Amino acid sequence: MADEKDREEIIVAEFHKKIKEAFEVFDHESNNTVDVREIGTIIRSLGCCPTEGELHDLIAEVEEEEPTGYIRFEKFLPVMTEILLERRYRPIPEDVLLRAFEVLDSAKRGFLTKDELIKYMTEEDGVSLCRPGWSAVAQSRLTATSTSQVQVILLSQPPEQPHTTTPG
Repeated sequence: MADEKDREEIIVAEFHKKIKEAFEVFDHESNNTVDVREIGTIIRSLGCCPTEGELHDLIAEVEEEEPTGYIRFEKFLPVMTEILLERRYRPIPEDVLLRAFEVLDSAKRGFLTKDELIKYMTEEDGVSLCRPGWSAVAQSRLTATSTSQVQVILLSQPPEQPHTTTPG
């Protein structure tokens, strides 16, 4: 029983170290606070992939009662530790992403072009998810959020096709 408790304490200490390191990257003033807009990046750097709604809920949980635009490390640490211990917001498994990629790559080329990727990330059942009048910020957020969900399938651009010349 003591061994299990020791092991859990070691795991928690490792999580605390990782969380502190990730937080410090964005603590530009070295005052144990980060801009609230950086929290999603910090959480994702720790291997979690919350939806935008889940991220919004997390921010609400760690924000001050009177929001200042900054998150204090003391409030962030216990919440993030619990998330990591519970293994919440795990990324989509690679095999699931690979199967999704294979569906999108109907020509079996092993890659998607930039135009294809944009089309798939901005349309659902043939309907554009970026409605006319949406701001560029909203459109880029949609694309960035969607892209984070399929990050594993992003492959390098297709190989250059050799140029052949026909005798003239």
